[in-house]
Amino acid sequence: MTLSLLLAKVTQITILLNNRPRALAKFCSTLGRAQVNILALFAPEVRGKGKVRVWVDRPDEAKDVLKLAKIQFSEEEVIAMELRNRAGSFGEVAEKLGRAGINIKYAYSATAEGSVKAVVIMAVSDPAKALRILRRNIA
Repeated sequence: MTLSLLLAKVTQITILLNNRPRALAKFCSTLGRAQVNILALFAPEVRGKGKVRVWVDRPDEAKDVLKLAKIQFSEEEVIAMELRNRAGSFGEVAEKLGRAGINIKYAYSATAEGSVKAVVIMAVSDPAKALRILRRNIA
């Protein structure tokens, strides 16, 4: 398989935003002022609302600052992993998890052109089992 060093269960923070100017800026700036770095962000829009999911470097501090700012949030355990930036890498992961009966509810990823690695965030039906499966198949 094509996994690298990062393979962990991490806490993702989710908030609901109205899809309007400056809403996402306010949320991101609130975290930034607290020196919380956003490592990954996924913000799809559905019927005028955004369900913003973030993985941050300091989740406890993020939760504290969001509470102080009266921004409602939820949290979820997701899998974060690095993959080689090549065609088929994520397909191999999805296939291994699927064969083990683990559903990928959603995933998001990004990489820079020319980068050798990509970071993938996945919400799965059984995070503990997914980690076991993936750790057994690291090459």
